[in-house]
Amino acid sequence: MLEISRKTNLLEQKSYKYSLQDVEEPNLQRDVYSYGSVPKVAFNHRRVPMSMPEEIWITDTSLRDGQQSVEPYTVDQIVKIYQLLSRLGGPYGIIRQTEFFIYSKKDREALEKCMSLDLKFPEITSWIRASKEDFKLVKELGIQETGILVSCSDYHIFKKMKMNRRQCMDYYLGVVKDAFDAGVVPRCHLEDITRADFYGFVVPFVNELQALSREAGIPVKIRACDTMGYGVPYTEAAMPRSVAGIIYGLQHYSDVPGEFLEWHGHNDFYKGVANASTAWLYGACAVNCSLLGIGERTGNVPLEAMVFEYASLRGSLDGMDPTVITEIADYFQREIGYQIPPMTPFVGSAFNVTRAGVHADGLMKDEEIYTIFATRKILNRPPTVQISKTSGLAGIAYWINQAYRLEGDDKLDKKSPLVMALKEWVDVQYEDGRQTVMTDRELEDKIEELAPGRYRRP
Repeated sequence: MLEISRKTNLLEQKSYKYSLQDVEEPNLQRDVYSYGSVPKVAFNHRRVPMSMPEEIWITDTSLRDGQQSVEPYTVDQIVKIYQLLSRLGGPYGIIRQTEFFIYSKKDREALEKCMSLDLKFPEITSWIRASKEDFKLVKELGIQETGILVSCSDYHIFKKMKMNRRQCMDYYLGVVKDAFDAGVVPRCHLEDITRADFYGFVVPFVNELQALSREAGIPVKIRACDTMGYGVPYTEAAMPRSVAGIIYGLQHYSDVPGEFLEWHGHNDFYKGVANASTAWLYGACAVNCSLLGIGERTGNVPLEAMVFEYASLRGSLDGMDPTVITEIADYFQREIGYQIPPMTPFVGSAFNVTRAGVHADGLMKDEEIYTIFATRKILNRPPTVQISKTSGLAGIAYWINQAYRLEGDDKLDKKSPLVMALKEWVDVQYEDGRQTVMTDRELEDKIEELAPGRYRRP
């Protein structure tokens, strides 16, 4: 049968109708996932077309998946995080949604306080267990959309839920019907999709969801969850690990519009950001992230990373304010007590810091030589140096100029007597066995000793 595709406007064969394969034994795909060895990446040399949507956006799970991995946030912290997300996402809602727990009194108090702020973005959604009572609670709270867990790999269906595929599908479809009856938009979290039988369970299941959606007149959203971080961004990779193949398959074989398709990844194999970008490139409008990448095990896709991926792919920040990223990092460390690893891109303390004298010399001549972009402008974080045994005269001069904001004729160079005197003192520290970098306070005290009353930190 031939039909005009709404996506490509071409005649396409519609004979690829996949039916549920209700197997007696779980397909654990041991050729790829042999538990005693590193998972393998297979290739089938099948290419799918790149299909970037007209509009893409970010959704947030900092207050749901992220909060499961740290000490629970207080109500005030949740409200502050929500406000920071709104400022970061900007007026056009590039950070489109965020999800909340709703079970405890504290959860509901925080949710209601955030709702009372009347911010347009990010839209507040929830995440619940799959029961009629929970859907009623969602509706009573005035929430229009909720996430529900619909695990889709045989690892979960057979091993965790103790069902077969037919029983599991029927159960899930009943849950989604309950959501429709409550007038709530269900966002189906297809957990562990990168170990699932894509054509034997995922596609037939999503086809049934689409049929229910058409019958109810309520959209259903699909979140493809790479729960274990097995997804790969490589062209021509085989299923079920191919991110491009998953996104293409959900659109092409299950008719899921890009605006109802979302990618949720984890970073177990260091591919979280690359996989999320691939999902955008191949047709998903939304990628789900958490601030600072906080999440289960190795974490979720860092939201701040996808802000920069968005700008790289679109050529514009489209109203997002990346200086808020620095505020977020400071807030998490100062108020929440979360310690960000120093080397973390964009937010770590060493992100745009050098200890090497040769790099500092380049920074003095033109900071663009050793800085990835204008971090002072874009993140409100000027490039800096730390003084150690490798900093040299250039590093010390750069540190003094930055610390005391010396400009023009006031700036010191490598030949300045103060710089040379400070360098001699620093060298002695390391000759005597020091291993740590010099602290700001130590340097300030020594400068005051060498040049009394001459310099003051602004």
